[in-house]
Amino acid sequence: MLVTAAVFVPPAVLLFTLFVVVPMGEAARYSFYNWNGYGVPKAFIGVKNYLQLFANATFRQAALNNLLIIVASIGIQLPLALGMALLLARREIGSVAFRMIFFLPYILADVAAGLIFRFIFDGDYGPVSSLAQQLGFGPLYMLAAPGTAFTALIIVIVWKYFGFHMMLYIAGLQGIDRSLYEAATMDGAKARQRFWHVTLPQLAPMLKLSVFFSIIGALQLFDMVIPLTGGGPFDQTHTMVSFLYSFGMGRMRIGFGSAVGVVLFAVSVLFAFGYQRLLMRHE
Repeated sequence: MLVTAAVFVPPAVLLFTLFVVVPMGEAARYSFYNWNGYGVPKAFIGVKNYLQLFANATFRQAALNNLLIIVASIGIQLPLALGMALLLARREIGSVAFRMIFFLPYILADVAAGLIFRFIFDGDYGPVSSLAQQLGFGPLYMLAAPGTAFTALIIVIVWKYFGFHMMLYIAGLQGIDRSLYEAATMDGAKARQRFWHVTLPQLAPMLKLSVFFSIIGALQLFDMVIPLTGGGPFDQTHTMVSFLYSFGMGRMRIGFGSAVGVVLFAVSVLFAFGYQRLLMRHE
């Protein structure tokens, strides 16, 4: 055991240090400089990047968008996934095929999903707009207005990820001891009572894990935003990561972008440790 640890642990620690710890430390250092990425950062400005960041209306909108995506994920995506899991958890004819169909979007790359739905929601050639015209509503430019563009983003997120959570729930449901349901039925419990008093308590660890994945995924959402909306229109559909890319790296404001990264890292770490300590301590 000690020999195995001595062989495998040092390379893992070295790689983690080189590719995670060092870049994180460098980003934290760059956040205190006005630096464009060229040469050595010399213009030390202290916390001005952070002050500019929190005073930036687009960043505040991006943070709000992340919060709204979290709410939509927990309020729409997870209940939908749980409902489908309850329907498909039983080993019946066709259930495996439907599981595969609903899980396939998760396998698709986020960039590809964004590009596909950019065409689907296109106001001139997309099928959604064409259907709206056939119904007499005229062309529908969903990606041209902030409200509808963000709605389109939510639709794609739910479509893309609910299959992953559905599979988590199916695994949890299939692990529940059948004798618990038999005992509840013998005691006269109806289907709704069995769901509330047997299924949900037994599925609680998987539900907590699913919520954790949803929130962390929402905080890190980026690949889908850029090809679908590009953060527009009027910078109203940015997430914090797409804001970092567009206003930091895209404009060669590496110091400012590093400040965004530090804030995002701090939020993610605080949430991860707080969530684990409060809700998953005994899981």
